[in-house]
Parts: sequence; C-alpha cells; structure tokens
Amino acid sequence: MYEKSFPNKRYKETLEFLTHVAPAPASILDLGVRNPFSELMQAQGYQVTNTTGEDLDLDTTSVKNSNAEIVTAFEIFEHLVAPFNVLRDIRAKKLVTTIPLSLWFSPAYRSKTDKWDRHYHEFEDWQFDWLLEKAGWEIKERHKWTNPVKKIGVRPLLRQFTPRYYGVYAEKK
Repeated sequence: MYEKSFPNKRYKETLEFLTHVAPAPASILDLGVRNPFSELMQAQGYQVTNTTGEDLDLDTTSVKNSNAEIVTAFEIFEHLVAPFNVLRDIRAKKLVTTIPLSLWFSPAYRSKTDKWDRHYHEFEDWQFDWLLEKAGWEIKERHKWTNPVKKIGVRPLLRQFTPRYYGVYAEKK
C-alpha cells in the first residue's frame, strides 16, 4: 500500500500500526528529535511536535508540559537507562510505541562510532509490558513483526521468522 514511500519495512509497519490504533487527526508529541518518520506522520494528518534531544532519563519536562493527545516513541525506550521515569511522567492519555525485541541470537546494538547510539535495554515483550503497566499504562493492542535482511547465514535466516520489532498501543489507567 505504501511500499514506495517508505525507506524500510519498519516505517511501513509502524505507520500502519499508528493509523490503526490512533487515527488522524490528532496532536502527537513524538519522543526524539525531528526525523523522516515525523514527516510521514505529518503527511498522514497528524500535528507532530518532537522533543529537542534532551536526555529523557534526566529531564522529562517536555512530556510533563505537553498537551498532545498522543505520545509516540519509536525505538526510543531502549536507549534510556530509566524509561520508567518518562513513561510515568507522560500527561497524554494515549501512547504508541515500538521497541526492538531482544534476540537470543544477536547482541544488543552498540555503535562503534557514536557513544550515544546504543541500546541500554533490548526487552522481551513481557518485560516491556510489565514496565508499561508499572508506569500506569494499560495495554490495548500489540503488534510484532520481523525484519529480514538480504544476507546469507544463520542469523539472517532466523530474522526471516523471528519478530524483531514490538509495537504497543496503551492508555493511561
């Protein structure tokens, strides 16, 4: 449906999940700096504001002060040491988030050139569910998908059928 306008399967799956669980128009606070996915959400009719690159482990002011209807966090929480804090402080009543799942056959991501581009957490689905519930969220819908790569080997073969990404739609309790 959107194949040609997406750089990869992750964008396609994420946008389809978002539009299914929280259709536009709506105001969104998207955790993370403005990026190509922010533009895709805007093109779908969402009013999107992004955070400005502050360390959300230490400063949750942006989520505390936002009047957005929905907070989105696409591949953000795995980078935080304490994602509970920002999840607890969100004022919006709706949350749409995705994370990369922990894969037994692949170590957590860590950039060799960027000290900030690394995953502190790669959750199993039940761990992320528990984190959300403990932070005051009720999960309404879940979605998992694979992320195949065009390489030869055992790990690429496992990626053909092992879910890599996990999307959650939750509402404040």
